[in-house]
Amino acid sequence: MGTVTTSDGTTIFYKDWGPRDGQPIVFHHGWPLTADDWDNQMLFFLSHGYRVVAHDRRGHGRSSQSATGHEMDTYAADVAAVTDALDLQGAVHIGHSTGGGEVARYVARAKPGRVAKAVLAGAVPPVMVKSDSNPGGTPIEVFDEFRAALAANRSQFYIDVPSGPFYGFNRDGVEVNQGMVYNWWRQGMMGAANAHYECIKAFSETDFTEDLKKIDVPVLVAHGTDDQVVPYADAGPLSAELLPHGTLKSYEGYPHGMLTTHPEVLNPDLLEFVKS
Repeated sequence: MGTVTTSDGTTIFYKDWGPRDGQPIVFHHGWPLTADDWDNQMLFFLSHGYRVVAHDRRGHGRSSQSATGHEMDTYAADVAAVTDALDLQGAVHIGHSTGGGEVARYVARAKPGRVAKAVLAGAVPPVMVKSDSNPGGTPIEVFDEFRAALAANRSQFYIDVPSGPFYGFNRDGVEVNQGMVYNWWRQGMMGAANAHYECIKAFSETDFTEDLKKIDVPVLVAHGTDDQVVPYADAGPLSAELLPHGTLKSYEGYPHGMLTTHPEVLNPDLLEFVKS
């Protein structure tokens, strides 16, 4: 556990577990969560001898509640500050949801030797919002509703999202896991309302097309076909097509939060990709 101070004075909290000489696996969390969302995967990779690192994005969790910088360029710069401070070489960067966008932006700009591979899991690239150039995207009105719900009653909103579409608990026959819901709420309420509000624009409107085209390392694109937050058809397959060395792995019927609901499936698959 430690912190890094960025060039604008923001303090970024990170976890750093495992052998210093182990290959680094760097985890990037989704909105509005924290590094804690990766506990299962970090313990799994730790048990296999890897060095595991995860940070709280600015305005999230234990990092500074900064007034500015809640957009992808700064998020990627914050990642670079952490990886520079820890001098991580040959790392595998794994990002979920918004964290997948952060990975795409960072890896496309990373210094030579820093990154060996990457994983985009249920990730927001290439671009989420619907437009003339992205007719299959999600209408802007959906994200406007997110902002309105967050501003009106963030605490209730952070119960409704994990209780429903995030983990697929709104599907027939799926039992709600209250521990997952409470943990999602706990992580969300640790962060800053302004950061979370502005991050909605960052994850929904940022176009990662050019980032994906520039990435020259192997990338696994993992996506659940029943993802109700980042719909499968407008994300996973399109990202895999844009990546020079991308591989798409689809998970039939899995929800957006599949890394939490199905770690017994996802973790071995991630390990296989890392070792391949």
